[in-house]
Amino acid sequence: MKKDLISIAQLTKQEILEIISLAEKIKKNPADYSTKLKDKTLLMIFEKPSLRTRISFEVGMTQMGGHAIYYDLANSPMGKKESVSDTAKTASRYVDIIMARLFSHQQIEELAEHATVPVINALTDFSHPCQILGDFLTIKEKKGRLENLKLTYLGDSNNNVTHSLIFGSAIVGLDIAIGCPADSKYLPQESVLAKSKELDGREIKITDDPIEAIKDADVVYTDSWMSYHIPESEKEKRLAALKHYQVTAELMKSAKPDAIFMHCLPAQRGVEQTAEVIDGPQSVVFDQAENRLHIQKAIMLKLLKAS
Repeated sequence: MKKDLISIAQLTKQEILEIISLAEKIKKNPADYSTKLKDKTLLMIFEKPSLRTRISFEVGMTQMGGHAIYYDLANSPMGKKESVSDTAKTASRYVDIIMARLFSHQQIEELAEHATVPVINALTDFSHPCQILGDFLTIKEKKGRLENLKLTYLGDSNNNVTHSLIFGSAIVGLDIAIGCPADSKYLPQESVLAKSKELDGREIKITDDPIEAIKDADVVYTDSWMSYHIPESEKEKRLAALKHYQVTAELMKSAKPDAIFMHCLPAQRGVEQTAEVIDGPQSVVFDQAENRLHIQKAIMLKLLKAS
């Protein structure tokens, strides 16, 4: 692996499979890794709110013998009184590894460029690599493989999760279909589609027909329609535009009978999916959430060369 994990697109298929394999070992025998990061310190920089990201990284570091520092940018000079590059250089003198959950992808790239310790992207407006690596661990657990499966993503597709799913699927050999409105506000960015084609040469199926998108899917995935950066004033317009992409029990019937339902959370029942789906037998959303812990342990061990 490179020094940092900024985008899943930077990884090879072999690197992704190695991270997943290590996460499986950690999950099965956590005690074997309880001192792997003894006396190591993780700096956790947060600009966006978090539940799963903070808890999973902090618990993961603690369970491997290390220490995590929570740093809220609301009370920080970073990007205001102090440049991102100076923050990165200074923090690198104190800690062993940095993770950051930021609005701007450009800022995480700048942080990584100037830090001398590994930097992990824990979410930006463009990319969410840790989430998708955890998702792939979950799919492998439930389906036994990643290749020759169809993953369908429904809803707002111009976001970090969709972009990273597109990249990751291209690398590991998952077929992916996107169901969303035919409007640039909701479509994946062209640069993402171009990069994906470079990675595996295949066209991604994108349609505004949710039934066509979900047909014969092994995995059905959705995400919030109101990401953190979207103003509340746009809510009614977005709900109206996306309502046909709500994952319902009826829509799930067009997927394969053994299809699993995924959501990276937080979720709003009755919005992007119904309660019947997310709380139903096909839902794996809480297994998915748990796997963030195991995959992020593996990522930290790999970057710190402690596995």
